[in-house]
Amino acid sequence: MLQILQEFELTAARFAPIILIGPGVLTVIIGLFVWLGGVGFRGALAVILGAIAGWICGYFIAGENIIAAAASAVVVAVIALVLQRAFIMVLAASLAAVLTFFVFVGICPEILKATEDVAITANHLAEKDKAIEIGLTPVLLKAYAIDFSKMVRAAALQMRVSGWAAMAGSGVLLLIIGVFLRRFVSALCCAVIGAMLIFTGMISLVLYKGSMPISIIRVKFLYYAAVFGFMVVFGTFVQLVLCPSLEKKVKKGKKPKKGKKGKTDETPQLAYNRWRT
Repeated sequence: MLQILQEFELTAARFAPIILIGPGVLTVIIGLFVWLGGVGFRGALAVILGAIAGWICGYFIAGENIIAAAASAVVVAVIALVLQRAFIMVLAASLAAVLTFFVFVGICPEILKATEDVAITANHLAEKDKAIEIGLTPVLLKAYAIDFSKMVRAAALQMRVSGWAAMAGSGVLLLIIGVFLRRFVSALCCAVIGAMLIFTGMISLVLYKGSMPISIIRVKFLYYAAVFGFMVVFGTFVQLVLCPSLEKKVKKGKKPKKGKKGKTDETPQLAYNRWRT
């Protein structure tokens, strides 16, 4: 899979500046909000992510049918709106499973070999050493997305049973943790998504400057993995500290009952619930 990422890196460096700068800046800004404050507007975030996930699944499952993709996006967005908490837990579990999948892809030579055997057709759509026109950019992005999905399919076919077990285990573990620490898992999920968006936006901006960020990340993978991990930990901590809990919002304006001695009946359970919501 590194091969297609590096091929895309060479192609994206020839995109029009507006294609790299505009979406890059917007992605970084959105990533910062999600990274440090995603829990504060997790309802809207769940709907948006649900629509995106529904579009992607519908588009590829239905054979690149735009109508089916749009219908799937609407259905999943409505589900995310109605079942917000459950959707966020499933999203967090899915992120854990996906990250585990790519870890196994990177450490298993036979899986990497299977992905390298997949032909990359996207890089033949544009002439080499020439600037790519804005109108051709969506076509190239679609072609790279299809090639990448073929590589993911090839990697999945070569995945060992231990890999599938690890993916399922990581997802189930996060679901179990989410039952008891729902707010923590929500903050963690937002921190991961925000960090990914920031990395994506920065890569787009660095490509505009003529650098090769994907190749640099590949050479210094452990360093950037540590940076990503630190960002996730910091973003999770900031959201838990600064973003008000759902329990606090629900009880806002409600006065606790007073006991016989004028003290409130607030119990330690309320403090525990604040970490759950």
